[in-house]
Amino acid sequence: MSLIDLLLLAVVLGIDCLVVSFSQGLIFKSQRTKNSLRLAICMGLFQGLMPIIGYVATNKVYDFLVPYSRLIVCLIFFILGIHFIFEALQPDCEHSQCIDWRCLAGFGIATSIDALISGVTLCLTSTNLVIACLIIGGVSFVMSLVGFWIGNYVKNIPSKYLEIAGGLVLILLALKSLV
Repeated sequence: MSLIDLLLLAVVLGIDCLVVSFSQGLIFKSQRTKNSLRLAICMGLFQGLMPIIGYVATNKVYDFLVPYSRLIVCLIFFILGIHFIFEALQPDCEHSQCIDWRCLAGFGIATSIDALISGVTLCLTSTNLVIACLIIGGVSFVMSLVGFWIGNYVKNIPSKYLEIAGGLVLILLALKSLV
């Protein structure tokens, strides 16, 4: 996977972090710096670490998967893209006001399932895992901070458009993987 592809993947994976952080930024009026940093650190860590699980699991069955790797990468990106678009079109749900560690872990896990699955594609494309995880985690950290602070200042940005754009980028990456 090229550096450009990896950066695009990191941005797309970070969209969930941005959206969750944006919604939390809308809610919190006190201890904003503390809450934004805790949320961004949690998001960055989960997004950066989850691909390792997918990578290691794929490595166990690598020889079996290699002949089908392009198709698998295409399907994963395509399914993730459709998932992003589908989620964006769902009715908005209410967000809790919690920001304790249990809540942060829940946000981290919920937003990083896609990152776990992306670890499969990182393995199948022989991408350097350390560099990929640092980029994905770093981008997610930054996007989470940005989302939180935008949420504090702007009340009406429709986050579903960001998710739809992310889904379309994943679908384009899926199609590119076949070429």
